Amino acid sequence: NVQGGLIAEDVRPGIPLTEKLGRIFTALAGEVAQQLDVEVRGEITQYDVKVLELAALKGVFADVVEDQVSYVNAPLLAAERGVAVRLLTDGESPDHRNLITLRGTLADGCQVSVSGTLVGIAQKERLVEVDGYALDIEPTEHLAFFRYEDRPGMVGTVGGILGEAEVNIAGMQVARRTKGGHALVALSVDSAIPVAVLEEIRAAIDAESVRAVDLSS
Repeated sequence: NVQGGLIAEDVRPGIPLTEKLGRIFTALAGEVAQQLDVEVRGEITQYDVKVLELAALKGVFADVVEDQVSYVNAPLLAAERGVAVRLLTDGESPDHRNLITLRGTLADGCQVSVSGTLVGIAQKERLVEVDGYALDIEPTEHLAFFRYEDRPGMVGTVGGILGEAEVNIAGMQVARRTKGGHALVALSVDSAIPVAVLEEIRAAIDAESVRAVDLSS
């Protein structure tokens, strides 16, 4: 029950996923977006999915403010910061039964996006897109994203540095749009990556951006 409204059973599994997407979005953006679109596609759009907008906002502000964020105060936090929020729905979802995307515009005009879905009877959470890069990785408690110019040896370099730091990799995926263009490495790891190790990786692969996400709390 959220703000007096009943939540359809088919919508409920998407709530924790959407909160995680919100936290990942903020970590990727590094700031509060000026505009945020919460896009919901697929079969669940036949129901009221307003709760997913609230879940997204709760996630977006969870690591921004010190006070506890709830479905009640999350929209107020957005309004106080001048964030224009839209909930967009589309019954068509070509690649997934349902798809939830957070897409935001930052102060400098750059866009950040992150998408997730639920897979199979067990409704397993999957992160399937970041900033236009196609992925398929579980949003575990500790994630990291490195963007760099695609060239040989970079994945091995990242793995080697993490191994020396005794950070175990649970899952890794490399995504790119074109051969020799920019690439994105998405990692799920068993423990938080220390800041010094992140900076070592940044220098070693000349990363354009380095982002770590902690969903453990």
